[in-house]
Amino acid sequence: MSNPPHVKNETVEKSGVFVRDLSASVVVFLVALPLCMGIALASGMPPASGLVTGIIGGLIVGFLSGQPLQVSGPAAGLAVIVFELVREHGIGALGPLLMIAGAVQLVAGLLKTGRYFRAISPEVIHGMLAGIGVLIVIQQFHVVLDRSPKHSGPANIIGMWEAIFGGLFPLNGSKEEAAALVGVTTMVVMLLWERFRPTRLKLIPGALLGITAATTLAQIFHLGVNRIKVPENLVQMISFPSLSSLQGMSLSSIVGTALALGFIASAETLLSAAAVEQMQTRWKTNYDRELAAQGVGNILCGLVGALPMTGVIVRSSTNVQAGAETRRSAILHGAWMLLSVLVLASILRMIPTASLAAVLIFVGVKLVKPAEVRKLARFGKVPVLIYFASMLTIVATDLLTGVVVGVALSLLRLLYTVTHLETRLVEENGDTHVHLSGIGTFVSIPKITQTLDQVKPGSGIVHVHCSNLRYIDHACIEVIESWTERLEQNGQAVNIEMEKLHLRYRAPVSETVT
Repeated sequence: MSNPPHVKNETVEKSGVFVRDLSASVVVFLVALPLCMGIALASGMPPASGLVTGIIGGLIVGFLSGQPLQVSGPAAGLAVIVFELVREHGIGALGPLLMIAGAVQLVAGLLKTGRYFRAISPEVIHGMLAGIGVLIVIQQFHVVLDRSPKHSGPANIIGMWEAIFGGLFPLNGSKEEAAALVGVTTMVVMLLWERFRPTRLKLIPGALLGITAATTLAQIFHLGVNRIKVPENLVQMISFPSLSSLQGMSLSSIVGTALALGFIASAETLLSAAAVEQMQTRWKTNYDRELAAQGVGNILCGLVGALPMTGVIVRSSTNVQAGAETRRSAILHGAWMLLSVLVLASILRMIPTASLAAVLIFVGVKLVKPAEVRKLARFGKVPVLIYFASMLTIVATDLLTGVVVGVALSLLRLLYTVTHLETRLVEENGDTHVHLSGIGTFVSIPKITQTLDQVKPGSGIVHVHCSNLRYIDHACIEVIESWTERLEQNGQAVNIEMEKLHLRYRAPVSETVT
């Protein structure tokens, strides 16, 4: 007996979904492969550690995630803080700290706090990403010349002069020149592909073509440039953590760094998940489940000595654009990553580090988005100032300090907004009008008394207008009542609706009582 038509249709539909997931997974894998290795390089870690994070992000987190179409893996947003940690305390310190950060994420997800990790001002997020982008560019500038990056942003900027005129010039066949040729080739191919790629081939990543071209050039001409180091097998990529690696760190440093890793990874993940939700209509995001899944992933990454992971917008948007229908695409991309490590290790070892550095420079430049500054400028100068304060502080000091500065400035702006009171005194037709607008709290008392004291004795009827007040607290009301009683005792007529003033005290700040 043949199957009913509706059964055949369901089979065909499921087959079509699987094919779309399969093709999308291959595209995402091709995008993720160079980025995983490049971000590891920018983090001061072996490229293999980025591949391991990509594998865990696909096979484990892809299965658990709260946004099925989001792809997880190493992110440029954490490269700076990891680089500083590894430089100061060694690679061994990352594993235990990452496990602590992952545990914080897991607990936060189980406690259903996912939505609150998104409560960060856009200017701080964009300023953070721009600062990270600048740091990646100035750091990888040295790597693209086969040199070691310096210990800080300012040092990297200062060191550029010596790198150019002490290594690249004069042209004498130096190693820096060969590495620069490889890096420039990579970027030129990426730029040309982005500008002229055919519509039918738009999903083929330019980074893969750029690295392929640069690797081919280095192999044909036997250029003496640094190549990436990939272990012979997967077991050699795994490094189990030891608490002894934290002996040189204070408790406050351990807690602070772990919380910074967890917080930044969570914010980046959930912002990416929100963006993926807006790109398509098939899947809503379960933010708490996504946060818990990232926690599990980072615990595992810390356990095997890999890079931190987040949900990443570039790979996730590629996944959506490539036609992915289910979480199967993200899981399969992890499987292809694992297969590449097992089968293509010898090919991966041919890739010049300068080529990966060039890809990271490309990524870093794209993190600095002037369009975001123009968007923020629509809301005034303060958001733009917070943006640049966050960005410049990150470049001048470190990522955590920059984020703290940005958040602190945002809170100061909020404090000003919720405590700001405007007062205005106008004399018309022999009467005096006192206008109060905004929010009056105890910190506004000096401003209120200064305005009220300007009312001249015998100046007709004094009208106090409070219809534009959104809220006023009892401290300000007492000041106004005392001032009114004093004027009335001196024979001065005062027109003020005390009942309406008291309604302002009872009303929420967000409401206006009429």
